[in-house]
Amino acid sequence: MSEIVEEILPIASGLLIGLILGLLRSSLRVPIGLALIISFGALATVVSGEYLISCSFLLIDIPLVAVSAAASLFVTHRLRWARRPR
Repeated sequence: MSEIVEEILPIASGLLIGLILGLLRSSLRVPIGLALIISFGALATVVSGEYLISCSFLLIDIPLVAVSAAASLFVTHRLRWARRPR
């Protein structure tokens, strides 16, 4: 059960990052997105205590945040596009 809880932070932070990136200009999305994804991925590793076992957990948490952010950005983009009057 605790393994599932430990993965909620990277997924939830990725979803939040995706929502934030959707509000930014497209030219700012990549640099701000990379900074936020790396920061929150590292934060998730430290908060869960996985860094005490191995720093290689960064290689799991950072992509998990990135995939969650990309999914959130994609869904919000599609929802905005579907609501746009034609």
